Amino acid sequence: MRIYLDNCCYNRPYDDQSQLRISLETQAKLYIQDLIRQQKLDLVSSYVLWYENSQNPFEIRKRSISEFIQKNTIEYIDIDKAEEIKRKADEIMKTGVKTKDAYHVACAIYANCDYFFTTDDRLLKYAADEIQMVNPIDFIKEGEG
Repeated sequence: MRIYLDNCCYNRPYDDQSQLRISLETQAKLYIQDLIRQQKLDLVSSYVLWYENSQNPFEIRKRSISEFIQKNTIEYIDIDKAEEIKRKADEIMKTGVKTKDAYHVACAIYANCDYFFTTDDRLLKYAADEIQMVNPIDFIKEGEG
């Protein structure tokens, strides 16, 4: 099963854990990371994710996320695919999805991912035949993990 996690998923463990929803999403995301490490899920990443993470002002977070992605990615969508990604992202943005989010989703669709993980409620409303948009908690509840 091929999956793509957006930047908000990678950063969820660093958010304020005093809120129950954030804490539960963190636990679900960490469980998904374990499944990736055990090679039960195939992680896809992209130049879009790499760039967005490079803008993280917190060096330890940035480094930790980068290391996980480098060690566990089975397919990387490189910038040489930018024109194809842009075409799909433009199509996605017409539905109201923000630019960065649209590029992430476009990369996941390009890589034929089964699931796109996000904790962004607005982005979860995007519906596409090509990919299933899911919150990490819902993925676990559905018994996929």
